[in-house]
Amino acid sequence: MTIIDSQVHAYEANTPKRPWHSVPNWPDHVTGDEMVAAMDKVGVDGAIFISAFSMYRYDASYAVEVQRAHPGRLAIVKPVDPDDPAVADVVADWRNTPGTVGVRIILTQEAKREPTDPGLDRILRAAVRHDFPVNILCWGNLDAGAQLIDRHPDTRFIIDHLGIMQPWADLPKVLELARRPNAVIKVSGTCTLSREPYPFPDIWDPLARVFDAWGLDRCLWGTDWTRAFAVVNYEQAVEPFRSTARLSDSERAMLMGGACAKAYGWSPKRVGAT
Repeated sequence: MTIIDSQVHAYEANTPKRPWHSVPNWPDHVTGDEMVAAMDKVGVDGAIFISAFSMYRYDASYAVEVQRAHPGRLAIVKPVDPDDPAVADVVADWRNTPGTVGVRIILTQEAKREPTDPGLDRILRAAVRHDFPVNILCWGNLDAGAQLIDRHPDTRFIIDHLGIMQPWADLPKVLELARRPNAVIKVSGTCTLSREPYPFPDIWDPLARVFDAWGLDRCLWGTDWTRAFAVVNYEQAVEPFRSTARLSDSERAMLMGGACAKAYGWSPKRVGAT
């Protein structure tokens, strides 16, 4: 079984060389090397590295550096700016950057952006043109996310973090979203939705409803490390899914790797592997 984490963040310490835009409740640094070492320790074969918007906004230069150092282990996604009139060119340039597998848009309530925003339209048309899936963060704003997905049926959407910010509050909307054939969903950061301590036994009943509605071939497991840092270390975000009796071996293989490889068109390759 090949395990692919559908969302990780790596970043340098906050220094004048590469300053953070904001300071979240995360470790002082989780460099690319440290992220890959954490993956190695628990047997995660590869990961989708999402350039951290909270720290670096639309600058993905660090992600590019890290991917270059770990080309077989990490694929990269970056947020793109709907307010940039040249954003279609940004997407095209990103497509030509080694290791890239998608772009990301932010459609939270805090973003104060309508699903009819012409900048979003430019991004989504460019993504189709360059055969990129689009990660969409729309938790707490699922109605707007659904409108955008419906307006762009040719775009492949990957919904971040189950679309849920508060523990299972919007689960009915998430289940209804599954009717969109052009969307898949990340089962990422799920441990942060638990009200119980490790190994978070209360996540499985609501997750079963998600799996039934979406189908496991459209569900992408991920840790969302390091956002999940306040709740779990990396191993604690992996182990509940690898050891649960609620998944068969074939279901686990699809959830923890197969669906992600299909959605992003990428699979990891360890150095020296053939």
